[in-house]
Amino acid sequence: MSSTSPTSKSSASKSPVSQSDPLREQIIAQFDGMSAQLQQAARYLLEHPEEVALVSMRELARLAAVQPATMTRLAKVLGFQGYNEIRAHYAQTVRQRNDGFAAKVRQRDGQAASAPGSDIEHHMLHGLSAQIAALCEPEPLQRLTAMAERLAAAKKIYVLGLRSSHAVAWHFHYVMSLLGERSVHLDGPAGTGGDALIRAKPDEVLLAISITPYARDTLTLAQLAKDKGLAVLSITDSEVSPLVSISEHTVYCATESYSFFHTLAPALAVSEVLCTLLAERDRPATLEALQDADDHLAHLNTYSNALPRRE
Repeated sequence: MSSTSPTSKSSASKSPVSQSDPLREQIIAQFDGMSAQLQQAARYLLEHPEEVALVSMRELARLAAVQPATMTRLAKVLGFQGYNEIRAHYAQTVRQRNDGFAAKVRQRDGQAASAPGSDIEHHMLHGLSAQIAALCEPEPLQRLTAMAERLAAAKKIYVLGLRSSHAVAWHFHYVMSLLGERSVHLDGPAGTGGDALIRAKPDEVLLAISITPYARDTLTLAQLAKDKGLAVLSITDSEVSPLVSISEHTVYCATESYSFFHTLAPALAVSEVLCTLLAERDRPATLEALQDADDHLAHLNTYSNALPRRE
């Protein structure tokens, strides 16, 4: 499960394309050398392969928010004469699969049509349930297990997540703080969040959470941790995430949403599973730590035990 390059990674939570698809591996391998526009187009192909086989080049370009000519340039960068060869590749994949892309799209459309009206809440919750269910596939489960083992072996865990990913990082740190003192949240006023890495040691790890658009400071601190000899573990959204190439272990989370913002629910689910796996490794120690936390919170009268009044 360790990584030395982005090509060794695959996302079980994303496309139904075979993870051994040579075109997919080629796109990932060449991604870093592409221009920003080509990267945007390539990323869309990686994350929406079914649409490549089913919609026109102009429509795909519109969905990817690039010009149609960008799709043509991408095809040439990948060694094809034109875009139609890319489309033919994905169309062949459709024909080779019993549960092809078209069937999945029709199923999705049928589910949307059966929803009451076009209620956004139905689409959002249905999408979230599918994204979280995808984490139960064998590969994501193996990644979760491997990451939990690496976290358990570390003397200290630095946790990093900025901007929208801050919520996931904070929740992981909060739960881990109930179990002991191994977690350090890289967050602080006046730009001091990374200062805790000053005395970081090689037998410690950094858990970084970041999704597109990737916060520059997250990438800077993750690289610093790696340079200091720490293992970098990441929760991110794509094989072409800049965290992948520097991470020893990666768990991928879908982030697409029917709303205007990326969803963090799958990433939060991953963080909660990791916390639980770590807690289960030594139940007596976990129970002792949780009892200490309960006693402390009770002493501070942190929570109200009053029942709601009935009118």
